[in-house]
Amino acid sequence: MRSVEAWLAQLGLVRPGGDDLVEAAIALGLVLLALLAGWYAGRRIGPPLTEVWHDRVGDGGEAVETRLCSLVRHGTAALLLAIVAQGYPWATLASIGIGAALGAATAMLVLTLLRAVRLPSWMAWTVGVLVFVAILGRSVGGYEPITSTLDAIGIDVGRRRVSLWSLLTLLLTVVVLLAIVRVINRAIAQALGRTKTLDATQRLLVQKLAGIALLVTAFFFGIDALGIDLTTFAVFGGAFGLAIGFGLQKTVGNLIAGIILLMDRSIKPGDVIAVGESFGWVNKIGVRAVSVITREGKEHLIPNEILMTQEVENWSFSDRNVRIAIPVKIAYDSDVDLAESLMARAAKESGRVLDTPPSAVWMTAFGDYALEYEVRVWISDPEGGVGNVRADVLKRIWALFGEHGINVPVPQRDVRLMTPDAPVKPTEVRRSE
Repeated sequence: MRSVEAWLAQLGLVRPGGDDLVEAAIALGLVLLALLAGWYAGRRIGPPLTEVWHDRVGDGGEAVETRLCSLVRHGTAALLLAIVAQGYPWATLASIGIGAALGAATAMLVLTLLRAVRLPSWMAWTVGVLVFVAILGRSVGGYEPITSTLDAIGIDVGRRRVSLWSLLTLLLTVVVLLAIVRVINRAIAQALGRTKTLDATQRLLVQKLAGIALLVTAFFFGIDALGIDLTTFAVFGGAFGLAIGFGLQKTVGNLIAGIILLMDRSIKPGDVIAVGESFGWVNKIGVRAVSVITREGKEHLIPNEILMTQEVENWSFSDRNVRIAIPVKIAYDSDVDLAESLMARAAKESGRVLDTPPSAVWMTAFGDYALEYEVRVWISDPEGGVGNVRADVLKRIWALFGEHGINVPVPQRDVRLMTPDAPVKPTEVRRSE
């Protein structure tokens, strides 16, 4: 009996008496009521709040939307348990029970929130466990026993001590800062998505610049929070500058080129561009490359620097209307006026061809064996491709020509066979000069 009491005394605990057991029972009842209230709030408040979130935010916040009921449940329980913990000077046994319940509810709230902002599972669980341990440690007499034990497990490296406590502090600081950056980034993205004064390119530019600013701010804030002297980064900063000048030149060049593309709006998401052999519409302008999706469904990642230094055809830079020239040939003995009217009719009846600007039919040349024409049509959706428009118009022309007797000629060649023994006519002998 004495050994048990001595062990409890070393931990700062005493054997509970009758009054302590009664108080612990009351605390347990309050804990159960808080958990029940949290469950009820999740069932009643969660679904309406989810509908409001879906109406205000839309599909961009589906990760949070699916977890709103859990957030309400754990948040309500943690709030009520915190009120219970602070509202009365509980004895040690009751305080441990309330602290364990409060730590579990708060840890589940933090875990659900971090998963809602798409942090990795190991990060979310690590923060959740640390939150649980911190709250439970506070309920049994403070953090000093825990921090002293964790700090004792480590080694000295130069002037600094690397311990389990310092590693946990570093990990917790990094995870918390990443979570805050993710939350703020998503809030900025949702706010920009609802604004009507900025177009898609300007919204993307503001979001990228805000993300970079948040990362830089989080880095310096983390350095300050961890107590790291910035003067130790002097040598590292010089080496990093040399690395940018040599090894990271292309990477930094692509980053700056991407910002310039977003600022001058020469290439925007949704534009139809042709770069070398790549033709398609711009899906996304990233930090390193531009995603271009072709008609075959392939996604080409073109470095931003290429778009800045090479010639780029932007089919929808200032106007989305694109003209397509479709060559057609007819026989010399055809009714020219009828053929032209049939070609104009075929262009007008094609589904993607615009009425304004109107289509045009022009005779371009007297060919070797046919009259050569161009049917010039306009479309407003170049991302849908141009080959299918040509095919549709040509098939319609072929059907109309067949109905009205207009012939599409084929190349003809006259071959003259000469007999080697045949006498040569005087007229075929050229007089030598």
